[in-house]
Amino acid sequence: MANITVSPTRMELTRLKGKLRTAQRGHKLLKDKRDELMKQFLDTVREVRSLRAEVEEDFMKVHKSFTVASALMSSEALEQALLYPKQSVELTMTFQNIMSVNVPVYHFQTKTKSDSDIYPYGFAATSGELDTAVDALGKVFQKMLKLAEIEKSAQLMAEEIEKTRRRVNALEYVMIPDTQEAIRYITMKLDENDRATTTRLMKVKDMILKEAIEERQAQDAKAVKAFGKSGEDPAKV
Repeated sequence: MANITVSPTRMELTRLKGKLRTAQRGHKLLKDKRDELMKQFLDTVREVRSLRAEVEEDFMKVHKSFTVASALMSSEALEQALLYPKQSVELTMTFQNIMSVNVPVYHFQTKTKSDSDIYPYGFAATSGELDTAVDALGKVFQKMLKLAEIEKSAQLMAEEIEKTRRRVNALEYVMIPDTQEAIRYITMKLDENDRATTTRLMKVKDMILKEAIEERQAQDAKAVKAFGKSGEDPAKV
């Protein structure tokens, strides 16, 4: 018997059948959601892996350019050139719904319209390697922002997949089997009650039939007895 207490009534049976249909529909929808989320998650993971490799490669280039620039310029001149940034960035965040998961979407707006307007120093007293390093750093910043966005999306989708998986398992291995077992139990009890009722009705019918036969036999015996005394036809008597 399932780990639930049920009353073996037809009303309860109807309620449980409706509950089972709802659970089965929910189970199918959750499985579809889980499968689609898994597909989206794997695509996102592949994108994270590819973009992370690009960011790491770009950081190596930035580091190399800054190393060369620091070798060609004095530390004081390099610090003075980068002391006051020219470009600033305003970051905003919106959300995109992916299979009921709200993933962040980052947007940034530079202070000036041109993204390349990032050099806070004059070109005469600085090295060309410093220009290359600053330009590469500005570009890798956008990739870092994109990487943060898709990594957060992957994390949120992974959490939603785990929650959906637990719900699917709870329906598949607990709720649906318990409800089916309860339905079988109630159906068995109702069938037993129907068989018992049928048996009682047959016994009552047999008793009524037996009484009718006995009554008829008694009437026939009286008729025969009356015929023996009067010589009249028993059918008329």
